[in-house]
Order: sequence, then structure tokens, then C-alpha cells
Amino acid sequence: MTEPTPAPLLIGCAAGFSGDRVDAAGPVVDTLIARGGPAFLIFETLAERTLALAQLRRRANPQAGFEPLLDDMLRPVLARCLAHNIRIVSNFGAANPLAAARHIRAMAEGMGLPAPRIAVIGGDDLSGARHEALLRAQLGDAMDSIRTVSANAYIGAEAIAAALDAGAQIVVAGRVADPSLTVGPAMSHFGWRADDWDRLARATMAGHLLECGAQVCGGYFADPGYKDVPDLHDVGYPIAEISSDGHCIIGKAAHTGGLVSLAGVKEQLLYEVHDPAAYLTPDVIADISAAQLTPAGPGRVALTGVRGHARPASLKVNVCHEGGWLAEGEISYAGPRAEARARLAADVLRRRLPELALRVDLIGVLSVMGDDAGRLLAQAPAGDARDVRLRVAATHTDRAQAERLPREVTALYCCGPAGGGGVRTSLTPRLNTLSCLVPRDAVPLRFDMLDSLLEAA
Repeated sequence: MTEPTPAPLLIGCAAGFSGDRVDAAGPVVDTLIARGGPAFLIFETLAERTLALAQLRRRANPQAGFEPLLDDMLRPVLARCLAHNIRIVSNFGAANPLAAARHIRAMAEGMGLPAPRIAVIGGDDLSGARHEALLRAQLGDAMDSIRTVSANAYIGAEAIAAALDAGAQIVVAGRVADPSLTVGPAMSHFGWRADDWDRLARATMAGHLLECGAQVCGGYFADPGYKDVPDLHDVGYPIAEISSDGHCIIGKAAHTGGLVSLAGVKEQLLYEVHDPAAYLTPDVIADISAAQLTPAGPGRVALTGVRGHARPASLKVNVCHEGGWLAEGEISYAGPRAEARARLAADVLRRRLPELALRVDLIGVLSVMGDDAGRLLAQAPAGDARDVRLRVAATHTDRAQAERLPREVTALYCCGPAGGGGVRTSLTPRLNTLSCLVPRDAVPLRFDMLDSLLEAA
């Protein structure tokens, strides 16, 4: 007897980065409930620097290190997701997935909800002494000159799928690859093998369209008068409808602003893709060279034609390390000869801080298009801008040297030139990144149900 074709899977995305809007999930969940059928809600909240900052928070507090906005993102929709069997998958565990899972358990308890079945994905964190030899084998002498903050492998969807197969209602991960948040639920729902390359590639590109949240719904697409997007203030977040063959239709939450259009989905499909014939992920190498996008109704775009090839033998690892200090200072000049006064202030700072390589921007004259060396600003003839904000920045490995810049900018209040005001300064520790590839079998992955982890503790 022929097995019945599984129902299409709905996956909504409610975050594209740490710090995204915390009211995004509500309309997505409302739409998933209204449409019915099997559904997932994903939150993508990690970036390279985000994870390193989470690791620093965990150093300061062993119970911290997960997504800071976890409460604001999840609490408003948790009860409805559990009541309607909308399962949740996210990398908001960051540097401390176990602590995030405990936090969600406590959140549910505080809301009077039954304890959800929560799975914790592990294996991506390669920080610490026991992994140093593995990283040194790839990075060599570069390891001698850095102080590591975090080291994490981009892991794939298999552990997520296994956790869902085991009955998890919520899956909390750290550094899984962004598209894998979609691939894992699709593997579990449809029962795909881990070497079903075409289907995995199609789900990967569905996840790629979802992973940046509102970008595919007109957010990063909007350009007034050229690419107009309605009601951008209320831009919706995306929902993918994935079929059993992996093809998908992209739409968005109902009753929200923004738009899902052919042009916008094309932009997002190519976003951060270096080689369209070989988009490397931990799960598969996706080939979109023959992909097709077609309208599938109002505000819906179908993606077909994606092919897949065997996944890479290696996993990418990002090693974030201490990178000295970034010093910044700003001061405003307005009125007649404001630009001349701002240029003079910049010259004063250069002369007083010869040991720092200053980046100078005249906001209102030349800033975004400028270069760190200041060549373009030096070549630009002095004009008569009357509303100028001087921004000066520099980096240094020695904190004491970096601290001189904020002091000198503040001193411009009284040391001239005339009419400066609105000083703001900051001193920020920098994080730099090294990347390498490690053998896949050197990164053993696992999932554990939170109940088991709590019992073991």
C-alpha cells in the first residue's frame, strides 16, 4: 500500500537576529493557528559577535549567556504554541543552551502551564582546553597570539530532527547553522534521510529565505520611490509552506505590513550566497543555479528547482578572540563656518594623538562613503556645511592609549574651536574572528531532554 503523502509543513520565523522586534511572533503564531496543520515557530538570534558576547556574559554569570530578549520574545506566544501544538526551534541558547532551557521551563511554570518537553542541543561549543589541540591543528601559530573568547562549530539539523522525533516541543540550540533551524523540523516531519540531498537542499533554501526574519517580507528591500513597501512600520514576518518534496512557498503573517514579492524574494535568495551552484551548509551543498521563483497567489512566492549535493566533510568554526579597544568620540558644530570648525577640531585631535590612527567622519559632509585613512575627506574641498557632527574613532591594544581619545574629544568643549557641543564618547572592547574548518567527526553532536539533564544533576 502506498504511504499517504505527509501534509505540508508550515514554519514561521519570528526573529532574524539578536535584538530583533519582540512583537513579531504574535502575528506569526496567529496565522499558523488559523491555517491549521503541522507547524513550527523558529527564532534565529545568533551572529558571530553575538555568540562571543554571550560567552562573556556566561563568564560573568554561569546562569547567563543565552538570548537576552528570550522572555520578551517567547512569553507572549508560549501558551498558544503549546496549546496548538506549534513546536518551537531556536538558537537562542547561544553560549548556554542548558540555562536557556531551564529558563523556559521556569517561564512556563510561572505562567501556570504544563511543563513543556524541552530538548537541549550540544556539541557546537569548542571553547576550552580540551578542544585546543583540534583548533591548533587548523590555525597553527595563530593560536599563540590570541586570547580566545569563544569557539563554535556551525552544526547542522540532524540533532534537531532527532530531538523532535523524541517528542520535544521546544528545541534549544547554540550555534546551529541558520537554515538548519528549518531543515531539522522538515527532516522530522517528512522522515527524510540525512543523505536525501535534493530535499535537504530545498529545505535549506527555505530556511535561508526565513532566517533573516522581515528581510524577505520587504524589510531590507524597501527603497522609497524605487521599491515601495506598504506599512513598513508594521512589517510582517515570513512563513514557509514546505511540501514533502522540499519545495516551498513563502508568505507572511496575516494582517501585517510589508510585502512578499518576486523581486524581494530574489534578493533574499541571493543574500550572502557566494557561489549559487555550491552554497555550503553543514547539512548539504545547495545548488540554486537552476532555481525558479514564481507567483503563487497574492503575497506568495514559490521556490522550485533547487538541487542538492553531498554535504561537506568539514564544519566551519568561528574563533572569536579579544581584539583590543575601540575608542569613539563625537561633537557637533552648527551655523556659519561649521564645517571649517569641524575640520579644525579633527586636525587638533590628529596632532594631539599622533600614536593613534584616527578615523575621521564629518557627518553632514562625508561619513559613510569615507575611508579609514581619510584620503577622500582630505581630497574633498572644504565646503560651507552648517550642520556637521564630527566623529573620530581609533583602535588600540592598550586600553590606556585608547582612553586618550575620549578625553581629548571632551576637551574640545573649552579648548576649541568655537561652538562645539553635544559630546558623546565610548570605549568598547573589540572582538576579532578567526575561521577554520575541522573534520566533521571531530564534533560529536547530541541532544538531551531537559528532564534527563536535571535528573543527572
